[in-house]
Amino acid sequence: MLVVHKIEELRKIIKEQKKLSKTIGCVPTMGALHQGHLKLIEKSKKETDFTVVTIFVNPIQFGVNEDFSKYPRTLPNDTRLCKSVGADLIFAPEVNDMIGNDLLTFVDIKELQDNLCGAKRPGHFRGVCTIVAKFFNIVTPDMAFFGKKDIQQLFIIKKMTKDLNFDIEIIPCEIVREKDGLAMSSRNVYLSAEERLDSTILNKSIKIGVDLIEKGESNPQNIISKLTEIISSVKTSKLDYIKIVNSEMKDVSIIEKGNILALAVYIGKTRLIDNHIIGEKICF
Repeated sequence: MLVVHKIEELRKIIKEQKKLSKTIGCVPTMGALHQGHLKLIEKSKKETDFTVVTIFVNPIQFGVNEDFSKYPRTLPNDTRLCKSVGADLIFAPEVNDMIGNDLLTFVDIKELQDNLCGAKRPGHFRGVCTIVAKFFNIVTPDMAFFGKKDIQQLFIIKKMTKDLNFDIEIIPCEIVREKDGLAMSSRNVYLSAEERLDSTILNKSIKIGVDLIEKGESNPQNIISKLTEIISSVKTSKLDYIKIVNSEMKDVSIIEKGNILALAVYIGKTRLIDNHIIGEKICF
């Protein structure tokens, strides 16, 4: 497995692989890899001939007072994990090579970023789209793999890919969870022992909400009120949002199949997200 830091070197390798008629898979990450990321890599290995894992802690997607400086950077361990599941190449560029000191061009997206995490983290998806677009341009993959845990990001990347005519297929991958149901996240390491126990309130709340919907509840406000009550009962929790939205990330007035029950909750100082697409098999 190769570890590459320079854009020019990466492009040369990709051109060589394409001359051999290899299909290219891309798994964009910020590192601090866990089993969820490894599932994306394994999926890419099955679907493509040459899998590139990008590792880049993207400064332009972090807002004021967010955790950019303390976000875990674990390249040696990430390298070991990528190698263990058969990744072909890690592309880990330097910040200066990706954005420099004078970046004036950004990729923005309207409407889809105006709700959920986008509303709570202004500029976040502008930063995400800009860097993902740059990776798409550098890696030129045939397929790119994204987890459903970041559901708003997934829909935004799909729309960006379509709007900008990238010849790339975006492959959604299921949420990977711990045994107790907590969605795997690089930020889970921030949780204390007490907070880790409390964090299961996210998936427990979603299960309760989905159960109510499957029993016939179609009013989103009734679901939101019930889940707010449940989450607020946990002493380390602070609710950021509970929403039920459609595929355009707009709040719905009547719950229908394909809508998304999404929530963000602070457990202590750690912000966690989770979601479920109504009508799909519940995965925890």
